[in-house]
Amino acid sequence: MTRIQNTIVFLLLMISVASVAQKKESEMQTFLKDTDSKFPIGNVLIEYNHGNTHTHSEPDGSFKLHFQSFPDTLVISHQGYDQQKVAVNSNTEYENKVIFLQRKPIEISEIIINHKSFLSDITKVDLNKFPVNSAQDLLRKVPGLFIAQHAGGGKAEQIFLRGFDADHGTDVSVNVDGMPVNIVSHAHGQGYSDLHFVIPETINNIDFGKGAYYADRGDFNTAGYVDFKTYGALKNSMIKLEGGSFNTKRILGMFNIINDPDNKKNFYLATEYNYTDGPFDVKQNFNRVNIFGKYNQWITDNDYFNIQFSTFNSSWNASGQNPERAINQGIIDRWGSIDPTEGGSTSRSNVQMNFKHIISPSEHIEAMAWYSKYNFNLYSDFTFFLNDPIHGDEIQQKDGRNIYGGEFKHVKNFIFSNSSFELISGIGFRNDDIQTLQLNHVYHRDLLLDKKMDVTGVETNLHAYSELIWKTGKWTIAPALRLDHFIFNMHDLLDQEQLPSGQSSEATRLSPKLNLSYASSDKVVWLLKTGMGFHSNDMRVVIPQNGRNTLPYSLGADFGTRLHPLKSLIITPTVWYLFLQQEFVYVGDDAVVEPSGKSKRYGFDLGIRYQPLPNLYLNADVNYSHARLMEEPKGEDYIPLAPIITSTGSLNWDFMKGFSIGLQYRYLGERPAVEDNSLKTKPYLVNDLILSYNRAKWGANFQINNLFDVKWNEAQFATETQLKNEAAPITDITYTPGNPFGIKMGIFYKF
Repeated sequence: MTRIQNTIVFLLLMISVASVAQKKESEMQTFLKDTDSKFPIGNVLIEYNHGNTHTHSEPDGSFKLHFQSFPDTLVISHQGYDQQKVAVNSNTEYENKVIFLQRKPIEISEIIINHKSFLSDITKVDLNKFPVNSAQDLLRKVPGLFIAQHAGGGKAEQIFLRGFDADHGTDVSVNVDGMPVNIVSHAHGQGYSDLHFVIPETINNIDFGKGAYYADRGDFNTAGYVDFKTYGALKNSMIKLEGGSFNTKRILGMFNIINDPDNKKNFYLATEYNYTDGPFDVKQNFNRVNIFGKYNQWITDNDYFNIQFSTFNSSWNASGQNPERAINQGIIDRWGSIDPTEGGSTSRSNVQMNFKHIISPSEHIEAMAWYSKYNFNLYSDFTFFLNDPIHGDEIQQKDGRNIYGGEFKHVKNFIFSNSSFELISGIGFRNDDIQTLQLNHVYHRDLLLDKKMDVTGVETNLHAYSELIWKTGKWTIAPALRLDHFIFNMHDLLDQEQLPSGQSSEATRLSPKLNLSYASSDKVVWLLKTGMGFHSNDMRVVIPQNGRNTLPYSLGADFGTRLHPLKSLIITPTVWYLFLQQEFVYVGDDAVVEPSGKSKRYGFDLGIRYQPLPNLYLNADVNYSHARLMEEPKGEDYIPLAPIITSTGSLNWDFMKGFSIGLQYRYLGERPAVEDNSLKTKPYLVNDLILSYNRAKWGANFQINNLFDVKWNEAQFATETQLKNEAAPITDITYTPGNPFGIKMGIFYKF
């Protein structure tokens, strides 16, 4: 090779090296992650080189850029997220760093009907259009779920879903950030779910599902589940003051303590105080104090840690459920009480820790541990002078316990040329250390007349599940299997002959599930869901029955479709069927629920979300169910209090600049109150109106509850009762009247 040739080769080599060096020098790798979940976001559009070049992020959220010159601006866009513009002055400024994207208020046009977050996206729209300020408002945001309050606001709400009067949660699994709210073997009722420890303004979204088709949902998930998700961080600190009819007061404070995006740390505190006298003759004296705190830290690019705590304490007087005849005969008026000493107090404190680790772009793990300390003391009088004509029938229900739980989940994705698999597996446990569980006969709260039940115990639930989600073409096929094992240990303190170790029982339930969906287009998705679920039984029933009917199972199926015919319209019709091995029916004279055999239900759900204009939003949910006992003669097989027709909906209009007006309704149709349908509850339709004004730093709202001042009965039961001067007991409808016309005003300031 000549000297000239050598020189040419050397020059070409130097140019090549320089080119590679220059390319490397101007290349930058960065990661995109969700602000709330902390997980990577794939397929995000990134425009740069002054808008002349673009790329997309990989499944692990990473992307590489090759700049032509500096300074430059990244324009980052992805459906459902706020667009973000990032100024870049050098190739090392964001090298191997994370840019977080914030989910924005979703519009109907942005919802993807074939996405796994479809249901929570629907409720996110509802939450944005109609903000909430009570735990009752939160539950009413779940499509198809209906509630009633019947004990002065301090008791957990009565829940109706898919033909179930689920009492306070027997057939609906309620959770907050994945932590169970339902309490097993509770003093007042199996699955009792008191959500009042939640401060409504801390809720970012609501995840829910109807039926028992979800592998990660176990006990009480027969009619469905609800999981409330709190904010990971606050955009602003805020103070809110509210007041209204019946001497109602509310104070809320939410404070950013740490907001450090550079070191990826967030910590906020929220506190709330509520008071009301209520509309009743006996003042409710309802007091509740709430505190909530949440700390998040993205420790490394792959490790996220969160710890949060909450506590609440409340006390109240209750009007109780009064017999219709007592009001009709003028013994008391609509807002009076047969027994003015009903009421109670309760508290719950929770600590929860979460850890997430991204192993690779296709694999991650999650771990959660939680602890709750719970106390409950309720005074009720359902039958008045039926059992004790001198002192009356007031009862006291006491519950005190420590609850521990943990969950570990592993997620692995496999991507092929024409399909993908997602394997989700988890194990976990829950342990209820029950130190107090009592039912007492008392007189005016103060005098103990008789101990009807006094037990302690430990109830443990161990579980494991695995689900495979296979996506191929337009199909998604998801088989799953869940295994639950329960261990019951109970000591009856009133049984002097019982062994010191008490009594024990164990039971196991295997729950298979299979979900199918077919996306015929981006406007139509067909779904078929099938599966088994269960609700556990109270240990005070399990132990005497030697373990029989410990974990009654459900078997159900849904067939429905999601329609997105217009960008502004989503329609979700569904038909469903559910078989339950053992029904639970409320028995008013003893204030308990008792098993009563097999049941079947079928029905129809229809959801409509319509946004014809950017500032006009309408939604409605209509639900029909047919519920019957299977082991009773025809005509005597009605399930008491099972809802037949329920409907909720709202209209929201944003007008001028910052003003909005909202009208919402709820309707509960006539229902059988007894098995032969000879007594029926009264239907009702109630409307609320909300007018609000919002600016960047402050805002105000004016709310009218029961706009048309209708007389409605919120909670209704058929109960055998005997009044003071009656010679014999009578079974008729007892009820708690729903609130009359009332107003509430509020103002808030952000800083």
